Amino acid sequence: MSGHVLPLAGSGDAWAGGAVTSVATCLLAPNPSPWTLDGTNTWILGDRDVVVVDPGPGDPVHLQAIRDHLESRDLRVCGVVLTHGHLDHSEGAREFAESARVGVRAFDPGHRLGDEGLVDGDLLTVGEHDVRVIATPGHSRDSVSLVLPHDGSLLTGDTVLGRGTSLVAWPDGTLGDYLDSLQRLRALVDAAGLSRILPGHGPVLSNPAAVLDAYLDHRRARLAEVEDVVASGVSDASEIVAIVYADVPREVWPAAELTVRAQLAYLQGGEISGRGGPGVPRR
Repeated sequence: MSGHVLPLAGSGDAWAGGAVTSVATCLLAPNPSPWTLDGTNTWILGDRDVVVVDPGPGDPVHLQAIRDHLESRDLRVCGVVLTHGHLDHSEGAREFAESARVGVRAFDPGHRLGDEGLVDGDLLTVGEHDVRVIATPGHSRDSVSLVLPHDGSLLTGDTVLGRGTSLVAWPDGTLGDYLDSLQRLRALVDAAGLSRILPGHGPVLSNPAAVLDAYLDHRRARLAEVEDVVASGVSDASEIVAIVYADVPREVWPAAELTVRAQLAYLQGGEISGRGGPGVPRR
């Protein structure tokens, strides 16, 4: 270790989902793991006409729980939205959307159902409210976040988690994009006066500015550690993980290795940026 003291991020609170605001409710998928924390957060946005964000894994029990929740409250589904295409968020999307007779909107055309996708700056009309789409690549090339300006909420998918920090899923995700996305969200929090983060996993966070600052500090500190270790002559990603990530449980070392590979690509100037569409060399 190089001696950097890393900041803590997120919440240690227990999390089981539930209503967060009058227009945002979380249904927690039953897929807890070291990678998914308490499980995937499926978000129901709206107060009468609603969109379902990240239906989660293809778990029949969870998909039925979403249907039961909507039916018991007489909510009308207008569509499904994906924050990104990782299976713990997207696997159940097509089945749920087909049963609800709606489309799936996603940044990646491969995850869409119907003609409509998502692009940066889109405004989704949900009942009487608008939801703004923000492209936030980095965790994955197709990651987006959603801003609920009327609610003061920022829904981040896996770009920001409710507990701990997220991985950069190299080679699909890149560190340069991820840092850019965190900085963009940090500026947006101040500009839009946002007061909470609705994450893709883990509990809701009530101080988005502090959380995003901690995420940026954490990433920069980890990058400095990797740079120091590489300078000492160690270049193998798994060996770097054993040194730099010795403070995290071994069960998440595979995730850490993806992030290390992203850090090495960033340091070597070999990234392919996913911002705005097809990948192009970052530097």
